[in-house]
Amino acid sequence: MTLAFHVKLTPDDNDTLLVTCPALPEVTTFGNDKTDAFAHAADAISEALAARIADGQDIPYGSKGSPSVQMPTQTALKIQLYRTLRGKRITRAELARRLDWNRESVDRLFRLDHNSRLDQLEAAFHALNLTIDVRVREIA
Repeated sequence: MTLAFHVKLTPDDNDTLLVTCPALPEVTTFGNDKTDAFAHAADAISEALAARIADGQDIPYGSKGSPSVQMPTQTALKIQLYRTLRGKRITRAELARRLDWNRESVDRLFRLDHNSRLDQLEAAFHALNLTIDVRVREIA
């Protein structure tokens, strides 16, 4: 499972790179060079995704194009869990009931800055009658 967002790098007048993300218009950041710009972009995209989760908003399915920022696998799993709950119209309280967990434990599954255990994410998907498939492939 991958989650990547196309970003635009625009040279700024102060020798930095302006970074925007067409799929997430709220993302605007900068970098001193390409490496720095991509690091800032990953952080800004993560913050934008977290804000959308907190506000109960839709999350785009990423965007194609080069260059793009690949989000961490755990972020991709959490985003997919969030989308699944919204798509099935299941509340976090209902997920907590199905898992027999307290609400705070379920809420942590949706915090992108919280390092959830893989077995917890698997249990949440299982409670929704879903499973996680893992695929390893060569980097293009």
